[in-house]
Amino acid sequence: MTDLTVSASTQDAADVAPKRRRRRYRPGEVGLAALFLLPSALVFGIFFYLPFFKLVSWGRFESTRGGGYRDVGMAQYREVLFGEPFKDGLIHSITFVLYTVPAGLVLGILLAVAAHRQLKGIKVFQAIFSSTLASSVAVSSVMFLFILNPVVGLFKVDWINERGWSLFAAALPSIWQNLGLAFVIVLAGLQAVPEEVMEAARLDGYGSFRRLVRITLPLISPVLLFLTVVLVVFGFQAFAQIDIITGGGPAGSSETLVFKIFRENQNYGAGAVLSVGLFVVTFVVTALQFAILDRRVHYDN
Repeated sequence: MTDLTVSASTQDAADVAPKRRRRRYRPGEVGLAALFLLPSALVFGIFFYLPFFKLVSWGRFESTRGGGYRDVGMAQYREVLFGEPFKDGLIHSITFVLYTVPAGLVLGILLAVAAHRQLKGIKVFQAIFSSTLASSVAVSSVMFLFILNPVVGLFKVDWINERGWSLFAAALPSIWQNLGLAFVIVLAGLQAVPEEVMEAARLDGYGSFRRLVRITLPLISPVLLFLTVVLVVFGFQAFAQIDIITGGGPAGSSETLVFKIFRENQNYGAGAVLSVGLFVVTFVVTALQFAILDRRVHYDN
């Protein structure tokens, strides 16, 4: 048999091999899988997809002076999504995310690493670090509203009435509240890291910082990816902090997209367009996170 014949036979086998690996499911298996998926599909269809499509439809209607609505087609989408209010709200929302997400990630990782030790009484500190989860957004916001009060506050600063600091003042409750969530998630990831790996790193002469950067963080990268996505979504959806601390002021300098949607309580069509725009932005940002960060995530097979 010539080399050419062998090569051709090998190529034919390689082409046929993937086809042989494909499993053909029996109709009973397909039906059983569809039956298991049916409850979830019904829940998503009734409580998400149906309201979302209605929201998209409402965006086509514009309020009139008589209190009615008229169908303007896609003109309102172009007017709202390319207008200054949407752009300003998007910039404020992104700024809020940049304030809250990196701080929540870094502080959560540091607290989790500090509490991931076999020490007597460490459970008390773990409970303290995760206690921010027990407080609501409203309680946290009111607490920081008094902490930053220029008259009776612990820190007598007037950040709430300053354009450059108002959004940061509204982000502080989120940073504080995200500590508990980030701490719990990262600590759970650290507890899943095999101790044998860390012991081998110690024997190789890795210090604490080098073990954290070269060993621990890559091993818990799936956890960090999940946490990053959750914190970003929470940041884009923030409302109570803005409403309680700054009320969108001063002069609209802290109005995020969610707050602008709330202000459109007399024009439901414009509010629907802003809501659709916020959904698209959140979806795109989340997809980009998975596309970019997933390449650096280490999945243990």
